[in-house]
Amino acid sequence: MSDNAAWAPSAEHPRAGTGSAPGTASGAASGLARASAEADAWKLTDADVELLVLIRRFEQTILDLFSRGLLNGTTHTCLGEEYVPVALRPLLASGDFIFSNHRGHGHYLMRFADPEGLMAEIMGREGAVCNGVGGSQHIHREGYLSTGVQGESLPVAAGMAWSLKQEGAGSLAVAFIGDGTLGEGSVYEALNLASLWQLPLLVVVENNGIAQTTPIQLNLAGTIEGRVRGFGIDFVQIQTRDIEAIRSRLGPLIERQRRSPRPLVVEVITARLGPHSKGDDTRDPELVETLRRADWYHLIEASHPEALARAEAEVGPRLAALADELIAREPSRWSRCGTGVAHGSSHDE
Repeated sequence: MSDNAAWAPSAEHPRAGTGSAPGTASGAASGLARASAEADAWKLTDADVELLVLIRRFEQTILDLFSRGLLNGTTHTCLGEEYVPVALRPLLASGDFIFSNHRGHGHYLMRFADPEGLMAEIMGREGAVCNGVGGSQHIHREGYLSTGVQGESLPVAAGMAWSLKQEGAGSLAVAFIGDGTLGEGSVYEALNLASLWQLPLLVVVENNGIAQTTPIQLNLAGTIEGRVRGFGIDFVQIQTRDIEAIRSRLGPLIERQRRSPRPLVVEVITARLGPHSKGDDTRDPELVETLRRADWYHLIEASHPEALARAEAEVGPRLAALADELIAREPSRWSRCGTGVAHGSSHDE
């Protein structure tokens, strides 16, 4: 399958791809028809399906806990975008440093497969990966850092990439950002240095076509590709949700980065099924419904029904039991930097 085959332009992506009726919900519907016809060609392992389901059910569990008044603060789910970190999982090495953003639960679960530590962190309970002080957005663990400050991760990732280049082990700094982050000047400062110094920096732009409540056509002049290539940086756009096709397309490029350090920006045309955070979706309901009908989940129902059934039977009850158990736990405790190891955390690094 071509990396441009399965995801047609929608009202969220008026300048993406070459599908029919760009700028309308019919474009997304056209993409659904083509993707459904090709779903039988998908080749996913049971581990792929299980991780997809884990991320999906984790996000839904968090939203349920918020709706029941059991969580404070906010959260930003990656519903609809789960396949992006799943596709990248085998392409990343243990020595790579991952930088995530406010919509980063899927990135964390891809890296650590640790729903307990992350859910405890969001709930502020014992066993929290950061002792309850990071919450949903600000997570630090060995080789992993997320932030809710848009654009903050790119300069730090560039610095990490410089350090990894000095070590010469072929490791990458991998930064996940959204299309809305392209409005931050720090992004371009980081890309400039990455190009000048040929840094092993992989930037994954998860382009869901809307920055909080502002459609991309109202906040981004030109194209993401044009901006990236202006720095002389390699660029590739992914429009399919076929995980194997994504790996086939990106695998050689990432391996080349490891052998010969250089930056690479990957734009993934994707869809956000939920609101920006918990209840602030201003999009046309017809468009959202069209995106839901085109969700990867329905394609896996058709292509991998047995693996999906097994994953659902295992993951759903496990997360429900985990949530109930965490509700009963004591609040997490922490100590200031330099005053000793925090109490109650099973994830100290």
